[in-house]
Amino acid sequence: MTMSPESRRLAGILLILIPAVAWGGASILTFLINDPQYMQNALRQDLWRAGHAHAGVLLILSLVALLYMDKANLSDRVKQIARNTIPIAAILMPLGFFLAVLTPDATSPNAFIYLTYLGGVSLVVGVLLLGIGLIRKPSKSGF
Repeated sequence: MTMSPESRRLAGILLILIPAVAWGGASILTFLINDPQYMQNALRQDLWRAGHAHAGVLLILSLVALLYMDKANLSDRVKQIARNTIPIAAILMPLGFFLAVLTPDATSPNAFIYLTYLGGVSLVVGVLLLGIGLIRKPSKSGF
């Protein structure tokens, strides 16, 4: 299976980012073990756990989507949108979870939580476009 240069480059970038997710997991583990303030804030624990999980899962989904991207029956422009919106979700959603409760004493999410919704929209756009491109019959014209 050959990949377009754009998909291959993005796959390389995403693979390089995976150690950052592992570092984030190690950071959360360190907080769990060494930071009593972190343990006393269930909201912060839950949102940071969600942020870490979304980062890892969405990065892997982004890599899998790239395997299908070049087979999709979409114009180059629409492929570029789909190719980028899925990994953008892998950035925005976790960022929203983390920044929404950045301070140890946060009792409710701040406005950064809206980044998770923006990331969700980005994810939906990307996977819908890719899905449509994969079920469309081949044609001479683009999407």
